[in-house]
Amino acid sequence: MKSKRKKKSYKTVNRSPGTVHYRGKKQSTVTAIDIINYSKENYHKLEAQDVEKAFHFKGNDQVTWINVNGLNNTTEIEKLGNHYDLHPLTLEDVVNTNHRPKLDEFDDYLFIILKMLYFKNGDDLIYEQLSIVVGADYVLTFQESDGDVFDDLRERISAGKGRVRNLGSDYLMYALMDAVVDNYLTVIEAFGDKIEDIEDLIFETDTENSQTPNTIQALKREVLKIRRSVFPLREVINRLDKMEHAIIEEKTHNFLRDLYDHIVQVNESIEVYREMVWSLLDMYMTIISNKMNEVMKVLTIMASIFIPLTFIAGVYGMNFDNIPELHYKYSYFILWGVMILVFIGMLVYFRKKKWL
Repeated sequence: MKSKRKKKSYKTVNRSPGTVHYRGKKQSTVTAIDIINYSKENYHKLEAQDVEKAFHFKGNDQVTWINVNGLNNTTEIEKLGNHYDLHPLTLEDVVNTNHRPKLDEFDDYLFIILKMLYFKNGDDLIYEQLSIVVGADYVLTFQESDGDVFDDLRERISAGKGRVRNLGSDYLMYALMDAVVDNYLTVIEAFGDKIEDIEDLIFETDTENSQTPNTIQALKREVLKIRRSVFPLREVINRLDKMEHAIIEEKTHNFLRDLYDHIVQVNESIEVYREMVWSLLDMYMTIISNKMNEVMKVLTIMASIFIPLTFIAGVYGMNFDNIPELHYKYSYFILWGVMILVFIGMLVYFRKKKWL
């Protein structure tokens, strides 16, 4: 039997290093640029489609956060990269959405890639690459499309709440990563609820024609994808905490250590749920096997009861004239009585053995 699964074709394109070529699935028709420029006393927000409108904020002794939504417009991204003197390999990695979380250190900026996970339209789990460039007085973030987990952070900056307006770009970097990691906890909690729902489904009495194995298999693939997206971030945060760079102030390391504790907690939860998902299929097969054993047990008991009755009926069903009991007047009724006594006796025996 031939597999109906469609075969994938793989093609390698060897481009020159530093080529800014978008590799991703999300095609935003318009590149949206959100610019937030702030200090302790001042706050300014601007929305644009042209990155050149953000250029005049550079070097104004305030922190500038430029968020770019949409990576297929590589021309605008190259303009922004050239203005902030970003390395060509950095721009190449920004538009390549297949990277695992990583940290690159340069003389005048840090480059971080991580995966942002969030729910959209209820139960749709979105996996999106987030690239962060951190300079002395600026933070650049690059997303594939609209939608992120930074609404609370934007509100805190706008209202002047918390420490963001009082600290530099390194703290803004921490706040962005902290928002991403906190949302991991929300995703993991929802994932745990899914596992509990499937456990309840497994223990339902009627499991015939069930889609439970397919659901478990889909859950296994999902937990592996979450693990690949989250697990490498632990090493990234650990490197950030131990790094001695002019951009990261000493007080920020305390927050990074707390962030490291959070990502460790997330990874431990993922490992626990991973083991639980792996055991769900075994649990399902065990329950199905036990129910099948119960059916076989009933059939075996019925066969054990009717074997002696079949033997008696077979003996007296033979066509011989010299069977003495055949010519007795009450032989038919006596045979029925014996067979009923054997039947009752077998039931009593099985009851005492607790097989019934």
